[in-house]
Amino acid sequence: MTKDECKNIKVLYVEDDDITRENGVEYLENYFEHIYEASDALSALKIYEKTMPQIIITDIQMPKLNGLEFVRRIRKKDKKVQIIVISAFCDKEYLFEAIELSLVKYLLKPIKETDLKKALSLCVQFIKDDISNIIKLDENLYFDIFNNTLVQDKEILKLRTKELAFLNLLIKNKNRYVTYTEIENSVWEDDVMSKDALKTLVKNIKAKIPKQLILNLSGTGYKIDI
Repeated sequence: MTKDECKNIKVLYVEDDDITRENGVEYLENYFEHIYEASDALSALKIYEKTMPQIIITDIQMPKLNGLEFVRRIRKKDKKVQIIVISAFCDKEYLFEAIELSLVKYLLKPIKETDLKKALSLCVQFIKDDISNIIKLDENLYFDIFNNTLVQDKEILKLRTKELAFLNLLIKNKNRYVTYTEIENSVWEDDVMSKDALKTLVKNIKAKIPKQLILNLSGTGYKIDI
């Protein structure tokens, strides 16, 4: 992620702690030219209406209005804005709510610079590609690209490493068939992919998501129909 890639992208940073907010803005200035800040969610809503940022970074625990309620209000009007939520508490319910609200990332304090940069880079990429990291596969079934998580009815469905890699590959190339060579290079990496191993992998994936979503073109490869 470079400053040139982030050109013209507006960021709203919401944090009630003055020192934390000051440090956060200072970090964001390394990449973004247009940064807006707010000390509470109500002020942030007003700034959002005036500036229409493409990325929002917000704390959860704030006075007047908490971060998740702030995000809910934003989501009623804007489904595309990229949102990163920050919290001092690791709460499973918050994680599921984050997925339902199509957040890019739920980060825990103290924030690691590498984690924040990775989340911001993904935001920039999603803005560029005009996509979301939360992919709806079926009613109450979602796949989170950033966190490599398949969630159904607020339960995380376990996927093996190759299953995750395969599903991720298809989703990121959802507009075309992914070739067998690409699958072998991305999913099997340095190992050799056999036809039986691939068939077993696809069968296992189809047992966890609607099987009609995975399409096969003989002699070419696989595609996900979403």
